[in-house]
Amino acid sequence: MTPPRKSTAGLGVRALTTLAEVIRTSSATEAGRNLGMTQPAVSRIIAQVEANVGFELFYRDRGRLVPTKDGLLLATEVDLALAGLARVDSLVRDIAASSVGELRVVAPPSFAEGLLPEIVARFLARFPGVRFNLDSRTAETAKAMIATRVADCGFMKMPVDDDDLMCEPLVSNASVCVLLESHPLAHHETLTPHLLHGQPLILLGSGRQWRAQVDQAFASCGLRPTVAIETHTHGSACALAGRDVGIAIVNELLARSYLRAPLIARRFEPDIRHDYAFVTSALSHPSRLTMAFRDEALEMLRGG
Repeated sequence: MTPPRKSTAGLGVRALTTLAEVIRTSSATEAGRNLGMTQPAVSRIIAQVEANVGFELFYRDRGRLVPTKDGLLLATEVDLALAGLARVDSLVRDIAASSVGELRVVAPPSFAEGLLPEIVARFLARFPGVRFNLDSRTAETAKAMIATRVADCGFMKMPVDDDDLMCEPLVSNASVCVLLESHPLAHHETLTPHLLHGQPLILLGSGRQWRAQVDQAFASCGLRPTVAIETHTHGSACALAGRDVGIAIVNELLARSYLRAPLIARRFEPDIRHDYAFVTSALSHPSRLTMAFRDEALEMLRGG
């Protein structure tokens, strides 16, 4: 006899919220306190969820609830589901109050920190009543958020390969070297691997496609970059260059917000491009506010 198929179809919002809070706190007692529930009530809900899905979500370790690998995998989808419900609730309140609306935007961390504040500020000057939710996630999570309309739109580095997404090319820019204006190489308009040979460099973390392109640029000249520091944001790379600990090779567009005296930028050759797209869900038509926000981003990033 075939065993009954397990699913989450019978789980309500309360169960999902409880599950998310227990995963966050690793404690039924603390989760209950945060949710206004008793510890036994939390434990019953978790037991029922595990019975419904048919596998263990937690290890019990001296009073702590440690998520299993399956539990952590489910947690990502639970977060997306709850975010979607929150969006529905927000939309209902907006319609009832006849308010202007809300936009949820997701972008890579350096984009969110360096460029989004100016785009949002310009947009709010035109639409002062709009509420913003700005989020930074991994590329895969950002894709899922946009495809399922948890986020209205986002900015992603191209290429973006996903049939559930609509990608509109937004801006293309070069790579630059950021260094102090007093640096001996500052008088060069363009810096090449030969000029940079032996210089301590500040590079964004290994494993990225762009980093592989930088390594290849040096390799094509028979050289290897002298990596003094690896970091993961353009802000920290530029700040380190400003302390004269090395020359940062970065995305020109994302470094722009951090360039102020005594820092300068010099073009890096061979040319390594950075192409970004404005991304929306292919499963529904973008809202009026989303399209207005896209227009604002296009105008600013293309020099308007």
